[in-house]
Amino acid sequence: MSKPFRITRARVPGHVVFIVALVALWEFLGARGVIDPTFAGRPSGIASYLWRGFITDRNLWNDLSYTLAAAAIAFVGGSLTAILAGLLFTMLPGLHRACEPYLSLLNAMPRIALVPLFLLWFGLGIGSKIAVAVSLTFFIVLAATVAGIRGVNSDHLVLSRALGATPGQIFFKVTLPSAVPVIFSGLRLGLVYALLGVVGAELIAAEHGLGQVLAYLQSTFDMDGVMALLLLLALLGLSITVAMNWIEKKLLVWQ
Repeated sequence: MSKPFRITRARVPGHVVFIVALVALWEFLGARGVIDPTFAGRPSGIASYLWRGFITDRNLWNDLSYTLAAAAIAFVGGSLTAILAGLLFTMLPGLHRACEPYLSLLNAMPRIALVPLFLLWFGLGIGSKIAVAVSLTFFIVLAATVAGIRGVNSDHLVLSRALGATPGQIFFKVTLPSAVPVIFSGLRLGLVYALLGVVGAELIAAEHGLGQVLAYLQSTFDMDGVMALLLLLALLGLSITVAMNWIEKKLLVWQ
């Protein structure tokens, strides 16, 4: 067991005590009317909403799977396209210089403002949500791929050429392994933004999804439901980060 893991385990009781105390204080102040549940909800109401949504009525499972499916498709499609484009740009610097102004222009566009356009093109279904998420993921992973490959130590490349390595061997055994940590950082951030892009698009218009449910709850002033879904989305983001960190450690165990 590594030392960082032991340190993390040692801190768990402190985090648990803090969270329990915070929830208890929130519930107490809400029950006494110090914090208006109309605007902040109550932990008991939040727990009740999640219990009904996942255990009793089970209506949240469909919306959760819809959102996660759209985010996963967008992440895979956007990431693969971005990595291939990044590899192409590093092999053809002239092409990258020619495309860079247009890529910067597209990346500067606010994605939320483009949601109505994506809805017009792809409809209210999952297609428009995937398009919004891909537009976020692509540029994040592309920037990480280009930066990772260009950041490879030049001494390693010179030494590899001096030892007689072919361009293919240099790329697959030196360049790509050295760039993986930076690329993986982009993938981790891209996955989070894929989820955010899907939920953001669902908030504006959707047939299913957590964002659509959240928009409905906000319109009906159901703060327990709103806070419950915000908590669920936060836990999803945390789970994604933890899972990607774990995968990165397993893949980069040689470092």
